[in-house]
Amino acid sequence: MKKHQWVTGMLVFTLAGGTLLAGCSSTNKGDSGKSGKDGEGEAKKNITVSIYDRGNVSPDEGTIEANRWTKWINENGPANVKFVAIPRAQPEEKINVLYASGSAPDLLFEYAPKTKDPLQQQKQFMPLDQLIEKYSTEYKKVLQDNPSLKKAGTKSDGKLYYFGKVNWVEPNRGLLIRTDWLQKLGLSVPQTTEDLYKVLKAFAEQDPDGDGKRNTYGISLSSNSSFSLKQIFGAMSKWVVTDNQLKLDWDRQKEYFTFAKRLYDEGLIDKDFTTDTNGAKAKQDFLTGKVGIYGFLTSDVVKDTLLGTINPLKKNVPGADVAFMPYPKSPFGSFVPTFKNPVQMTAAISATTKNPDAVIKYVDFLLKDTTTKALDYGQEGTHYKVTDGCAEINDANKFKKEVSDLTLDMRMLENSGNSFNKCDVPLVAFKSDPKKDEYQKTYDSFRETYMTFDRSYPELTHSEHMPTPPKDVFSVESNLDKAIGDIWLKAIVSGPKYSIDQALKDAQAAWNNSGGKQVEDWYKQWYETESKNSILSSDIFDIAKKQNEQYKKIMQDLK
Repeated sequence: MKKHQWVTGMLVFTLAGGTLLAGCSSTNKGDSGKSGKDGEGEAKKNITVSIYDRGNVSPDEGTIEANRWTKWINENGPANVKFVAIPRAQPEEKINVLYASGSAPDLLFEYAPKTKDPLQQQKQFMPLDQLIEKYSTEYKKVLQDNPSLKKAGTKSDGKLYYFGKVNWVEPNRGLLIRTDWLQKLGLSVPQTTEDLYKVLKAFAEQDPDGDGKRNTYGISLSSNSSFSLKQIFGAMSKWVVTDNQLKLDWDRQKEYFTFAKRLYDEGLIDKDFTTDTNGAKAKQDFLTGKVGIYGFLTSDVVKDTLLGTINPLKKNVPGADVAFMPYPKSPFGSFVPTFKNPVQMTAAISATTKNPDAVIKYVDFLLKDTTTKALDYGQEGTHYKVTDGCAEINDANKFKKEVSDLTLDMRMLENSGNSFNKCDVPLVAFKSDPKKDEYQKTYDSFRETYMTFDRSYPELTHSEHMPTPPKDVFSVESNLDKAIGDIWLKAIVSGPKYSIDQALKDAQAAWNNSGGKQVEDWYKQWYETESKNSILSSDIFDIAKKQNEQYKKIMQDLK
């Protein structure tokens, strides 16, 4: 969705300039799609553009490469676009095959830096600076208004290679805690990691569900819960900055794994967590009232966390109550969860492109208000209606089938962070829903709990802004990460036979004996020479703070 998909079936936006959208099959005045010319009267040029294939296109809508919206784009846009499907589940393999075979799309859309950056290092992408200066109006203005996009898209040679977008920033992780269990056991929300241990111990040993059995756990060590625990200790990344130098961290890793082993040894967690690779069992245990603290990953706190987690728990377990739990203070300080990437690089022009000018014009076309509104919401009357300047989806199933399933990945350059407005907040988005106040309260509680800027960010930067080393260094790093991860896991589950101290020695030996210094030297050099030109945690906080003030103003204006 453009900004937030609060729930399937309700989307909103502010209509600009009083102009409503044209139907999907129409051609805007001034366009000459049917005659093979662009809006400026020039003959349309041919370009190829990649698009993710998520396998969700209804057969009667066509395919992801050919459907009502690809037709609309070709009728209304400035180029003849042939779409190239990329499997969403495993895009890297198909993308690499296309580039290796000389069949690369002119415009590649891809989120993962670990897929894009090696191609850029192989000179498979065109520099964009002069192309944007010569041919662009829309994206040029986006760059002028958002300097962070140029910063994030520029590589070590000083040239811009990636197009990107500014996202609306919110935490993408957090912890839910059973407050009814706290009340029953006479406990408070934990303020420190030692408090956290005591709460987890009580949740596992003092029968908080009242069934007379020891069959509850404090937390899980699988998937998202383990990630949140690591963030509490600032241990999600192996790098820390000390005295303005990037250093390999062992202290935070040791502290976290000591904590995790303590939970395992004392039976405060489900010891089968190693088989719960996707976190499904951890979530099910929470929803059925067997776990007291649950770490969640969310793209939408109302849809995913309230409607998808909190409400099902309350339905399954009458009397259950929860709250968002701030991360307790660890020996390394107090942290917020990681945030959604505020500056996301999503596209590049292939070096083999014959018509880069047409690609730039196509990028500009995607950024026009008329285009974004059409791809976001479809056709007025057919897919949405307008109330108080905001649009509401008429039929959720029809909208999903005819619009969102087809256009989601056509909108990878849409700047939601710059266009968040009153129509995006739950109170307005759910104005016809009797539970709108509950949705708003949940959303505000989430933001108030985690968007606290007096705390530290738990990593050097968002993972998408960490640099991608050359292939040889990357291979060594990947192998070492797996080997050292296995060592730490062995320490957690081996009881007294394998201590954390021994695991630390073994992990350090593996690092030193298997090329770790090469990895360390590369990252240190990057930090010394290029980090000042990179998006770091301070930049993430700056953007988030500005957007938070924007949100407060929106809410104040609604009162």
